[in-house]
Amino acid sequence: MIRRRKWHQAVFILAGAYNICWGIYTVLDPQWFFRYTGLPPINHPAIFACLAMIIALYGLLYWKVAFRPETGFDIAAIGFAGKILGPIGMAYLVYVGEWPIRAVLLCVTNDFIWLIPFALYLLDAWAFRSENRANL
Repeated sequence: MIRRRKWHQAVFILAGAYNICWGIYTVLDPQWFFRYTGLPPINHPAIFACLAMIIALYGLLYWKVAFRPETGFDIAAIGFAGKILGPIGMAYLVYVGEWPIRAVLLCVTNDFIWLIPFALYLLDAWAFRSENRANL
C-alpha cells in the first residue's frame, strides 16, 4: 500500500468535493467571480460555466484517486500541474494590471491550499510505483 494512504484518501475526497461544489456553483452563477473582483461581467458567461464544468469533472477524478490512491499518480500530476500553471497565469494578469489583486483569492482556494498535499501524494505515489516496478 501507498505510504500515508488514509491521509491521501482524505485529501482527495475533500479536493473532489471542493471541485464539484465550486463547479456546480459557478455553472449556476458564472458571473460571481467578476462581481467579487469588481471586473466587468463577461459577455459570454457560458465560457466560464464550461470551465466550471471541467473543474467539477476533475472532482470526480480526484475521488477516483481517493478510492484507489495506488493508481492515481497521473491524475494527481495533471491536477498538480494546473495548480502551478493557474497561479502563474493569474500572477501575470495581476502584474500587468488586467485583474485586481482581489482575484488572487481564486488561486488561494483552488490552487495554493492543495499544493503541499498534492505534492506529498505525488512523492508517495512515485515511491510506490518505483517499489512495485522493482518487484515485478
